[in-house]
Amino acid sequence: MRWLLLALALLPGIATAEPLRIASFNTELSRDGPGLMLRDLQRGKDKQIADFVAVIGETSPDVLALQGVDWDHDGLTLEALARTLADAGSPYPHRLALKPNSGTMTDLDLDGDGRLGGPGDAQGYGEFTGQNGMAIMSRYPIVRAEVQNFSTLLWKDLPDAQLPERDGAPFPSHAAQAIQRLSSAGHWVVPIETPLGRIHLLTSQAGPPVFDGPEDRNGLRNRDENRFWTLFLDGTLGPTPQNRFVLLGGTNLDPWDSDGYGEVVQGLLDDPRLQDPAPTSNGATTAPDQGHRSPNATDTVEWDGVGRLRVDYVLPSRDWVVQASGVYWPAKGEAGHETALGASRHRLVWVDLIPQE
Repeated sequence: MRWLLLALALLPGIATAEPLRIASFNTELSRDGPGLMLRDLQRGKDKQIADFVAVIGETSPDVLALQGVDWDHDGLTLEALARTLADAGSPYPHRLALKPNSGTMTDLDLDGDGRLGGPGDAQGYGEFTGQNGMAIMSRYPIVRAEVQNFSTLLWKDLPDAQLPERDGAPFPSHAAQAIQRLSSAGHWVVPIETPLGRIHLLTSQAGPPVFDGPEDRNGLRNRDENRFWTLFLDGTLGPTPQNRFVLLGGTNLDPWDSDGYGEVVQGLLDDPRLQDPAPTSNGATTAPDQGHRSPNATDTVEWDGVGRLRVDYVLPSRDWVVQASGVYWPAKGEAGHETALGASRHRLVWVDLIPQE
């Protein structure tokens, strides 16, 4: 029914108050080698893929930002994913996937482990080019000619960047810091023409703030990856959207309970240019209490050994009216619970929006 009403909204003279559903989902649709995700999509027998398709069918986003999906140069994986969704009744005719930094190899030791050619020596951690990339899938046209891609921005060139040091020297080296990009995957600004007018998606997926040493390389990089968006909204990095926008994606950082610079995410949630719908789910609400500062109900991921955290976000600009929001995580015993768990360790986050009058 939502899809029918949205289709009617495109016809002249027909008005509808049907909101725009924007979602973000770290799918973890990644495999250990190039082409393996495409293989699994083509075979049509992979349970994780089937669970992902079911989650999309249940939530029915109009515009969907994906993280953790493998990229290839010819876009074959994304096209196969789109065909799989369309065959299941969830068509997304408009798609975008830019080359991510993840897996983009360099000839330097970027992670300081004393070896070359490992996944940590890529611009973003990855075993092969495009592993754990990002994508946009939309029912409405993407204005590709006006997409802003900040993925090649060097970390050292971000205003007030804090680069890692060890024993007072740049870590892992001057040469490494001279070429190190900020984005683990990417930072994109994507305009989309919708029945409610043009909107902009501001999307990224930060790397984890852990798995490093006392130099805190990953923690500092995660801090600056997430701080990027405050600087962008300030106009420091170029022109900002002049109309409604949505900041969405993954921070790999809970505002209160992660190891890392949670105050950066706190700043985004408190930014007067943004609003936080604080989506919740029955699954997280009814899960055992962890003693965390962040509300259990807003958790979006469940990691073995770490627990549940809120690391996935959809934050609309202030000129939207939020009609509803949620995290797709049915409680144990509810329909869809096992499907949500099988699709990814992350949960899909969605927000329904209409413009302010």
